[in-house]
Amino acid sequence: MPTLREATDKPKRMTGGHRMCAGCAAPVIVRQILYCTDAQLVLGNATGCLEVATSIYPYSAWNVSWIHCAFENAAATLSGVESAYRSLKKQGKIKKDFKFVCFGGDGGTYDIGFQSLSGMLERGHNVLYVCYDNGAYMNTGIQRSSATPRGADTTTSPVGNTLVGKQQARKDLTAIVAAHNIPYAAQASPSHYRDLMNKAQKALAVDGPAFLNVISSCPPGWHHEPELAMELTRKAVETRFWPLFEVENGNWRMTYKPRHPVDLEEWLRPQGRFRHLFHPENQALLEDVKSDVERNWQKILQRCGEA
Repeated sequence: MPTLREATDKPKRMTGGHRMCAGCAAPVIVRQILYCTDAQLVLGNATGCLEVATSIYPYSAWNVSWIHCAFENAAATLSGVESAYRSLKKQGKIKKDFKFVCFGGDGGTYDIGFQSLSGMLERGHNVLYVCYDNGAYMNTGIQRSSATPRGADTTTSPVGNTLVGKQQARKDLTAIVAAHNIPYAAQASPSHYRDLMNKAQKALAVDGPAFLNVISSCPPGWHHEPELAMELTRKAVETRFWPLFEVENGNWRMTYKPRHPVDLEEWLRPQGRFRHLFHPENQALLEDVKSDVERNWQKILQRCGEA
């Protein structure tokens, strides 16, 4: 893996000047992953914040071949492109080697696009799919998704007399993807960039489908100050809300374990979407949120043989 200095000296495949919000982790994630290969690339991008803010006509932030797809069919589109490439390569009509990478938010990955993602994985296309998970449909008004944590305040799971934020636990998408028996799946964070870049290198090197699920802070949706972006992605890991692990050919491995785990409240408190959890009447809900995190952590430890 290149050093951070070597990586950042490479030509930028996603340029500055895009319109992503200050404090958004998605462009950081994209750059960290794309630094990990010098191969020719074809990128697919599901509808979402990353797509909208990097391609406002007549401008583009992309210095690679880039395809905008709908919410529901990004993985299907890249499956078709990768299949056409293999056919043309076999016929000798293309000499260069290409890598195929797809980016989608949690709305376009956990929910709307899951059917095409599952199909891509099951068919074995040589595509890396990256989900930048900011925990809601941020691009369309901060509606809850199946990636939204229990208790979070969104426009479709509002805090009020009827609801106190989202009532359900979040979907364990990385485990669902791993159950497709693909060569590589992993969970990562831009705060732990070396871990993320190591996983990106592995994912880009495998023969077959690969998946990276990367936590991505969102100042408007999480209701936090922009300068807290990397600190909050770091605390998501240190509180064990977002465990860092990989599943390589069916073998689960924890890639980072906090030596001194941080109390989950340190991650929750700076985010306005969770402020109601600290009202006395919502103490039981706060405990449920903590229980979700602990239960998920223990489940992953067991899968990794570390229970």
